[in-house]
This record gives sequence, structure tokens and C-alpha cells, in this order.
Amino acid sequence: MHTYVATIAWERGQDNFKDNSYSRGHRWSFDGGVEVPASSSPSVVPEPMSVAAAVDPEEAFVAAISSCHMLTFLWLAGKAGFVVDRYVDEAVGVMKRNEQGRVAVTRVALRPRIAFGGERQPTAEELDDLHHRAHEDCFIANSVKTEIVVEAPVETGA
Repeated sequence: MHTYVATIAWERGQDNFKDNSYSRGHRWSFDGGVEVPASSSPSVVPEPMSVAAAVDPEEAFVAAISSCHMLTFLWLAGKAGFVVDRYVDEAVGVMKRNEQGRVAVTRVALRPRIAFGGERQPTAEELDDLHHRAHEDCFIANSVKTEIVVEAPVETGA
């Protein structure tokens, strides 16, 4: 068993709370000392109540899925004897009403571009298998209901 702690802190300051015009800006603090400016999404709560430069929960959700998939993929690729030189994913989350009529991030598309080095390059089938296994073993993917798809092109070389 592992325990993970994040401290989420917000203060109203001088903003009017009753008319809903208060800032949604807040901070996420993690046990390693990293602090992240956070806010509601400007797509959900308009600026200036939202802070466009901050990370919103929906972006963090997509990033967590992508990061977990990548870390699992790298581990599996190394075990299989491949050398990964670069992994860049422009993951996209879609928020809409789900079957129950509630707004949710219903789909996350992972679009990793991976450069392999070394002598051995994966075949399209091996790459597909690595992504499938990474998805199956990813802790975050195993924790959510959202549809997660991998739309990865086959790339070789640096």
C-alpha cells in the first residue's frame, strides 16, 4: 500500500464570495516541495475568476493519465530490450455529458511520439503490444472510468 498526499489551499482575500465573483486561483503543494498554481478552467469559469496561466483539474487529470502511461511504457520498453530516446505526448481530454447526464472527462486520447535508439527497433505489432500492456498496467488508467485510447504513430530514429 502507498499513500499520496497533496495539499490544496485557497483563500478568498478581498473578493466578494456571495456574488460568485471570487478568484478560483489556488495552490497545489506536494510532499517533494513542489507547488503548482492551480485554478478552475477558463472554459468552465470565465476569467478573471479563473487564472488561465494556472493548471486546472481537468488538465491535471489528462496529464496524470498521460504521465502514468508514459512511465509504464518506458519501463516495459526497457524490459523488452528497447532503447527509448524521446517520448512526447500531446494528450487530449474531452469533457462532455456522460450517459448519466453529468459533465465528465469522458475520453482521453494519448498521442505519443516516440523515438527509439539502439540497434533494435520495435515492429508495429511490438509497439502496439507495449502500449496495450502500458495501459493495462497503468495505476491511473486502472483508477478511472474515462475511455483512454492510444493514437500513436510508428516512428523510428532520433
